[in-house]
Amino acid sequence: MNKNALEMIELELAILLRRTTSVTTNKKIGTLDRSAYLLLRRIANKGAVGVKVLAGEFQLDISTVSRQAAALEQKGFLYKIPDPLDGRAYSFEITELGKKELQDHMHARLERITELLKDWPEDECRIFGELLKKFNYSFLER
Repeated sequence: MNKNALEMIELELAILLRRTTSVTTNKKIGTLDRSAYLLLRRIANKGAVGVKVLAGEFQLDISTVSRQAAALEQKGFLYKIPDPLDGRAYSFEITELGKKELQDHMHARLERITELLKDWPEDECRIFGELLKKFNYSFLER
């Protein structure tokens, strides 16, 4: 692969991550932090799931995901469903309050992305989304 292309990708990713972090911190887009948003979005889209599966999907330690899920449970965004076969195990499901919080946050994020991409042609937006998805999936394949 071309060294210049790799260096450009590396730099642009670093800038993207920095700007994303500063924009959400400074302009307060939504009310959820990144980890809470991703956990709620995953559970809302795919259904109840245990901490071990979430940790695998997000490539995080079980203890990290467990703390994040517990914080969301404390806020009333998630609730535990006991495993009928293993009294120690449980899954998390999203509450109505969690769904509302997720929708509000997602709406704020989509408004900001719409604003940033308003001058982009539709086909470029589609290609950009497809390439981001491909790039994100490459992490799972390695």
